[in-house]
Amino acid sequence: MRIPLFTALLLTASNVFMTFAWYAHLKELNQRPWYVAALVSWGIALFEYLIQVPANRLGYTAMTLPQLKIMQEVIALAVFAPFCLLYMHQPLKLDYLWAACCLLGAVYFIFRS
Repeated sequence: MRIPLFTALLLTASNVFMTFAWYAHLKELNQRPWYVAALVSWGIALFEYLIQVPANRLGYTAMTLPQLKIMQEVIALAVFAPFCLLYMHQPLKLDYLWAACCLLGAVYFIFRS
């Protein structure tokens, strides 16, 4: 159980970086040319890859590739919802709950024995 937990922690950290790389420029750099936003995003994404690649390599020793992917998608939504609400000041909608329920179904089917 240690490897999946450590993998989840690393994937959570990498998702924080990637969420900022993908979306923070919409708030912080919206008055700058797109290529400035792209370069800043690539700089942030570098740190994401430095965490994500070891996370996936480690996780793949204990989980199947589909399990690893579903874990990443659940973590991505869990990171994105607070980012959307707290950083971007976007309202959370009931649709996020339904999306989360669908992902929980995916977790069940991909991790069942």
